[in-house]
Amino acid sequence: MNKFIFFILFLAISLGYIFEVDKVVARNINPFDSIKKLYIDSAASLKETKDLYFNQMINIETLQKENKELKNYKLLYEASKKELDTLLETVKSPNSTTNQIKFTKVLSYIDFDDYTKVWLDLEKKDNSILGVISDEYAAGIVVNKDGKAKALLNGNEKSNYAIFIGENKAPGIIHASKKGHLLVAKFIPNWFDIKKGDEVITSGMDNIFFEGLKVGRVVSIKKMQDIQEATIMPYAKVFKQKAFFVYKKIQKEKPKKEILKKELTGKVIK
Repeated sequence: MNKFIFFILFLAISLGYIFEVDKVVARNINPFDSIKKLYIDSAASLKETKDLYFNQMINIETLQKENKELKNYKLLYEASKKELDTLLETVKSPNSTTNQIKFTKVLSYIDFDDYTKVWLDLEKKDNSILGVISDEYAAGIVVNKDGKAKALLNGNEKSNYAIFIGENKAPGIIHASKKGHLLVAKFIPNWFDIKKGDEVITSGMDNIFFEGLKVGRVVSIKKMQDIQEATIMPYAKVFKQKAFFVYKKIQKEKPKKEILKKELTGKVIK
């Protein structure tokens, strides 16, 4: 039996040597080829992953840049639309046929320690007082300073204009408050009933603004012996504005014939 097994093994080895089976096996079953193939496939996969990652990063950066540009365009569009809407609303306001409204930019602060005074890009030669409008709200006044337009915004002590408070239209005059973000309406007669939450509008009684332009809301009231004062939270955010509308009421001119008769007779003859 052992001789038979030995004979079979000898025969197999002999045939393998004759037909070079070992070379065939080595050629077809090479562990180094498998390792090499695995390395090549892994390297290719890694390169594809890396390329995909960097392409995605480039695409993300491109999209972020485009998104930022689109946001800027959106802001510019909204700002332009808001300015146009405000202008249209202002033009539709009462007495618009006798009003003159101009859009003007802020040039600079007058004093670096006072944000309530700014130079406007507007020629100002006469001594009339103009109204400053921010969006749809009263924001201050404009006066002449050496031929230049000097804007005194809400919060400046010299920014004074006439207002009405609440449904009863209690009259008052806007002044600055010791709290810079608030305003104070002074000289309100005591017999007018005003309350917290009342809306404040321009009265037009000073020829600076027309009646009805919003100013703010009453947040507190101080009663005194003969008069009362109201602290107001203004609507206009004047310190953030880079441009304003400037309002001037155009006075109707009297006919030349009427003026001549007045000069000659001392009275108007109709």
